[in-house]
Amino acid sequence: MYDLYLYDAMSCFSLFKFEVFIRFLRTKLYICNPNSELKNMERFSDLIKNRRSMRKFSDEELTQDEVVTLLKAALMSPSSKRSNCWQFVVVDDKEMLERLSHCKEIGSAFLKDAALAVVVLADPLASDVWIEDASIASLMIQLQAEDLGLGSCWVQIRERYTAEGVPSGEFVHAALDIPLQLQVLSIIAVGHKGMERKPFNEEHLQWEKIHLHKYGAE
Repeated sequence: MYDLYLYDAMSCFSLFKFEVFIRFLRTKLYICNPNSELKNMERFSDLIKNRRSMRKFSDEELTQDEVVTLLKAALMSPSSKRSNCWQFVVVDDKEMLERLSHCKEIGSAFLKDAALAVVVLADPLASDVWIEDASIASLMIQLQAEDLGLGSCWVQIRERYTAEGVPSGEFVHAALDIPLQLQVLSIIAVGHKGMERKPFNEEHLQWEKIHLHKYGAE
């Protein structure tokens, strides 16, 4: 039953903000189990305001429970037709994190200081919307990290290049022995926050990018 609701929600995902998707999911979960506690869902607005990209991490390691919770979030990500085309490589080895920090010319150096990196892969042969599915999974990991009080940052791999001009995907494939049929979308760096960032300021919301009924309608 959950799978059907998630797939229905996927059809409108590109049209609405992620918060609308979560509200849809929350409603369906409540219908399925009206006695369930939805305290975390009720705090979702705070969660998305507090989630800011974190590129500075402390030296504190993650607990096993924290890592398992992050991976559960990834594995519970909705996917088109429940294809589950994604896979995840979890890296906490410092030497490998250092190597992965060179996967892009800019925007990946902080990986070497992260406690954990989750490499998000997907199989294009399993789903023609693997990019969308892997993107949702990437965001689910980030939201779960914030819920745990951890910091995270998305490192874009697809369509990016190293300083030497090597496609970032090829670099990561070689580093982690990833099968050729799997494509690398992103690497999510996770760790304890090394600095504080203010919550998103709602005064900066670009309401002019919201259109009612028709594009440009007032």
